[in-house]
Amino acid sequence: MLAVIGAIIVSAAVIGGYLLEHGNLSLLWQPAELVIIGGAASGGFLIGYPPKVVKDVMRIVQRILTNKGTVSRDDYLELLKLLNDIFVKIRKDGLISIEEDVDSPHKSKVFTKYPRFLANHHALLFITDTLRTVMTTTIEPHELESLLETELDSHHEEGIIPAKAVNTVADSLPGLGIVAAVLGVVLTMQKMGEPPEVLGQSIGAALVGTFLGVLLCYGYVGPLARNMELVVASDIEYLTVLKVALVAFIRGASPQIAVEFGRRVIPSVVKPGFLEVEAALKKK
Repeated sequence: MLAVIGAIIVSAAVIGGYLLEHGNLSLLWQPAELVIIGGAASGGFLIGYPPKVVKDVMRIVQRILTNKGTVSRDDYLELLKLLNDIFVKIRKDGLISIEEDVDSPHKSKVFTKYPRFLANHHALLFITDTLRTVMTTTIEPHELESLLETELDSHHEEGIIPAKAVNTVADSLPGLGIVAAVLGVVLTMQKMGEPPEVLGQSIGAALVGTFLGVLLCYGYVGPLARNMELVVASDIEYLTVLKVALVAFIRGASPQIAVEFGRRVIPSVVKPGFLEVEAALKKK
């Protein structure tokens, strides 16, 4: 929602300032310029990136538009409660007691109590794969931490590709605006026999291409790419909480202490308080 509001503010500021100087809005409406710039940018994007990246871009943009881009406080609180349930069960009944939960999380009584987490595909794989590794190997805690760090780095490198792709499109827009402007000048040269007012209107229409390219780059697409980077960073922060809590528990920390390790690395903006987490766990 904020992204939509921001786009409205950009449009209102640019158009409002233009009207304050008694500009003619009809001169800015150049569908041919939009077709050239938008079509060329879209085509270049499809040439440069495989279908997976295109789908990932659409998925992240949808999250931004529906205000689900970053992980919320409730998501983190649910994660901490899930981790506590898993750790308590392991501490009481042994590591083998969660084997069925790990193998079939969508049928597990532990995981199905937390639908938000269950819908997070990457986080679900992260925790189930980690617990499988601990159950089936003799991996040391420091080796496990190194393994999870490597996985997080890989996930970040993969996740940031859509944002880089959109940023590349943003960087190309001013150049494509110049292309549209040059084509407009070419058309203007064919009207050299026309009166000055006709030539002036034609040149103005050509310059709209440059204007649109720069505006789309710095007013819309560039900020969208930055927002996409923040979405990926938020996902990594969520997985980092998982990693820290899991490693702490494997090293021998009690369930409550391991959960507190995880809580401490939650970003301060959405971090639930110690007493809030303690009350939630006691309520369960």
